[in-house]
Amino acid sequence: MMKVLIADDEPLARDRLRNLLAREDDVEIVAEAADGREAVEQATATRPDIVLLDIRMPGMDGLEAARRIAALPDPPAVIFTTAFGEHALEAFEAAASDYLVKPVKAERLQRALANAQRLTRPQASRLQPGAKARREHLSVRTRTGLQLVPVAAIRYFKADHKYTLVRTAEEEFLIEESLKSLEEEFAGDFLRIHRNALINLRHLAALERRENGRHLVRLQGLEETLDVSRAHLPGLRAWLENGGNGKAMPAPDEPAPPPAAAG
Repeated sequence: MMKVLIADDEPLARDRLRNLLAREDDVEIVAEAADGREAVEQATATRPDIVLLDIRMPGMDGLEAARRIAALPDPPAVIFTTAFGEHALEAFEAAASDYLVKPVKAERLQRALANAQRLTRPQASRLQPGAKARREHLSVRTRTGLQLVPVAAIRYFKADHKYTLVRTAEEEFLIEESLKSLEEEFAGDFLRIHRNALINLRHLAALERRENGRHLVRLQGLEETLDVSRAHLPGLRAWLENGGNGKAMPAPDEPAPPPAAAG
């Protein structure tokens, strides 16, 4: 059972969230709060798994409340619910699990809860002063604004001209980050299988050999397959032979192979 705390200064907004959550069988609302300070107090007292947190509230706002909640010994996941889309990047910096724009839709809330359930108690996502930690989410731009995508849900990154394609089981996005920087940040969880692709090892379903001797990978939740280049095949095989328990090491930078040898 997921324990949820609702924090919003508007009674009607709390009512709406309460009604939406009532449709979920595995959700228990453990407390409500009308401002940021009360949200921190209730999070400390009730130890919820997830906090649905408004941003603009009197006194302590939601961003400051989220930072204080993240500093708790065993912090819950935070999902921001707000009428203002311009705070998404600040929400990301506050280690938010997701960012929902009001009026919150049932399907979007359900997806946010599912993502947050995989990421509850995210101590590892907290940034300590002066520390440089890998991200738990990527902030991506969509037609409706900014969205936080859990890194754990990403199946692969693939170079796409001057952009990088981010693929989850349900969606795909484009970001302006290089494969090299993503490979360095997420080393151990993602492995380069081609000069243009990194895969999330936790979603690796199979390595298959084609009749022509080339190899491909299948990833959980996707019908499409990805080619594995000859240059990066040994690294993937080594990870598999180790039972998938070792840290995947990225292949050293090499000049691009000629077309005949490309994966």
